[in-house]
Amino acid sequence: MDDCLFCKIVHGEIPSRKVYEDDLVFAFHDIHPLRPMHLLVIPKRHITSLAEAEAADEPALGRLLAVSRRLAQECGSTDGFRVIINTGRVGGQEVPHLHAHIVGGPDPVGPMLKRN
Repeated sequence: MDDCLFCKIVHGEIPSRKVYEDDLVFAFHDIHPLRPMHLLVIPKRHITSLAEAEAADEPALGRLLAVSRRLAQECGSTDGFRVIINTGRVGGQEVPHLHAHIVGGPDPVGPMLKRN
């Protein structure tokens, strides 16, 4: 997708602090980290959101989760971390390219959701 921010990062048109890349996924540091460790892992092929994923995307989705675990451990989050995939407007997705936030650090990340 020509105007997709994350596709431009994958293609090297926009710089990133890359931490991992293979044939299916790309991982980099979030530019506005919310935790001591805050990485993004994205499929290299454009998938708008998890709601748009198809059976053919299963290898990339599995790799996304496996890489998330590996990177969290490499960054020192051996006592736990959180994988967050926001999906669609109601789910809080801000960039229309499927991505997982990998967050952690020395302190607990807090409750999963805040009550309204």
